[in-house]
Amino acid sequence: MPDQPADIKPATPPVVVKKYANRRLYNTESSSYVTLEDLAQMVRLGRDFVVYDAKSGDDITRSVLTQIIVEEESKGSHLLPESFLRQLIGFYGDSLQGVLPRYLEATMSGFARQQEEIRRGMEQALKPFSIEEISQRNMAMLERAMGLFTPFQAGGARSELETLKAENAALKAELAAQKGR
Repeated sequence: MPDQPADIKPATPPVVVKKYANRRLYNTESSSYVTLEDLAQMVRLGRDFVVYDAKSGDDITRSVLTQIIVEEESKGSHLLPESFLRQLIGFYGDSLQGVLPRYLEATMSGFARQQEEIRRGMEQALKPFSIEEISQRNMAMLERAMGLFTPFQAGGARSELETLKAENAALKAELAAQKGR
């Protein structure tokens, strides 16, 4: 296997969970029994798992994930609208049954990407300023305000007024030049 760059981590193998006849779920990684809520938390944290029937060895991950959804819905967390559930049931045995899973997966992936982009945008927009930045901005505002009240000091109101007049004249000239084009 070729060496991978340091910033690329190999994918973590899924946790193997065994379901016993007594309906108990056993996490082979932590050597402990887990609940459906524990598995739901693993999903939320992005930790992948597979569930095997302890007796037959069959992969029953899909049915356990469905059980998690049923349990979440029964708690009052109604994420899936009733009309959606009815439509979904209607697709079982339909000619589009083979297409629907890929469509739903692509749609959910797109939704998750958009959600992550929005989350990153909000974090960036709400990113708190450092105390140093806030202090510098406050000091600059205070110095500017004080300069307006002390017109005879360097950088006082007169020089501020002269600066503003010069900027105003430059903007007027630029506007006139653009209108003349």
